[in-house]
Amino acid sequence: MLQKRKIINDPVFGFINIPNDFVYDVIQHPYLQRLNRIRQLGLAPFVYPGAQHTRFHHSIGAMHLMDEALTNLRQKGHEITDEEFNGALAAILLHDVGHGPFSHVLEHTIVENIHHEALSLLLMQQMNAAWNGALQTAIDIFTDNYPKRFLHQLVSGQLDVDRLDYLRRDSFFTGVIEGNIGSARIIKMLDIRNDQLVVESKGIYSIENFLMSRRLMYWQVYLHKTAVAAEKMMINTLRRAKELSMNGEKLFASPALTYFLRNETTLSDFENNGEALQQFANLDDNDIWSALKVWVEYPDKVLSILSNGMVNRKLFKIEITNEKQSPAKYDEYLHRFMQTYNITAHEAGYLLSADRISTNMYSKEDDSIDILYKNETIKDISKASDMMNIELLSKSVEKFYFAYFRT
Repeated sequence: MLQKRKIINDPVFGFINIPNDFVYDVIQHPYLQRLNRIRQLGLAPFVYPGAQHTRFHHSIGAMHLMDEALTNLRQKGHEITDEEFNGALAAILLHDVGHGPFSHVLEHTIVENIHHEALSLLLMQQMNAAWNGALQTAIDIFTDNYPKRFLHQLVSGQLDVDRLDYLRRDSFFTGVIEGNIGSARIIKMLDIRNDQLVVESKGIYSIENFLMSRRLMYWQVYLHKTAVAAEKMMINTLRRAKELSMNGEKLFASPALTYFLRNETTLSDFENNGEALQQFANLDDNDIWSALKVWVEYPDKVLSILSNGMVNRKLFKIEITNEKQSPAKYDEYLHRFMQTYNITAHEAGYLLSADRISTNMYSKEDDSIDILYKNETIKDISKASDMMNIELLSKSVEKFYFAYFRT
């Protein structure tokens, strides 16, 4: 009996084919379907209203690019078994399942010091146990424990399909055209030497465009000052909600959100299929927005102010500078809020946020982007490119922000 083809119509890549039932089952799993309810760019829609695409959307696109990359490498004579093919597709589909609502916001608030990669792995391991080991190859590729290292590089590396998708997808939905990289050409130029991904030399200009586009997208989208202001405001809102909950106050929240507001969780609470992992798997953007709408009317003045700001886009004003703001300026705003709202210094601190932001576009410590020449010599992009200042790209850029509530 012929298997019925399953196709997804994607606005970025067109028709995407789901290659087999195994991959379809991964896509249908509740953990992956949960990503339908988590927006890819978190709070960036406050800046770019069209950025409503989800992490599920991104995962499907990354799967498509992985399929294209593996097919291309097979055509160049490299052996990739069906098990490895399916494992790599499953690994990239599930690479983001550990993300919570608003991405990294949760890592700084109600699920502190636990990175999404660790949660992704725990969720994959739980699925693997339920599926009698069917995801073991995917897990080995994801954790870089599979003999063919290039498969892990395609999932997580300087030139992985994760980045190739999110740059094009985020560019498409924000309208920031600088991120529209030539992903199809980059994939066509991929090859393997010594179990490492390399790029044919005729694709060097596409790589240069990729690196420059990534730098521009970071400052125009991912670290746009209004998006940063919204994120810091959301962090302070959730921290205040957690403080009140830990002190015994009963805030409106879904069961999953209530669990994290009332408990200080550690990684051990997530391991061995712990309750924290089950609650996390039920948490998405909707839990947070539903709570915020109700918290607008909550008696606590600080939580009410912050929740109203999030719901009605009355965001922190933010200043981003090359030098750290003076403590005197922080104290000035702190006292202003204390007097205006008749609150304590501790409470007023939630209406402020000051720290540093930084980004690193191309790290030489990570796997390099290697350029392959016709004579089989290989050069790192930093030495192969005669157009780009790779030293500038690899330099970590650090700036300081000072964000505060508009009175």
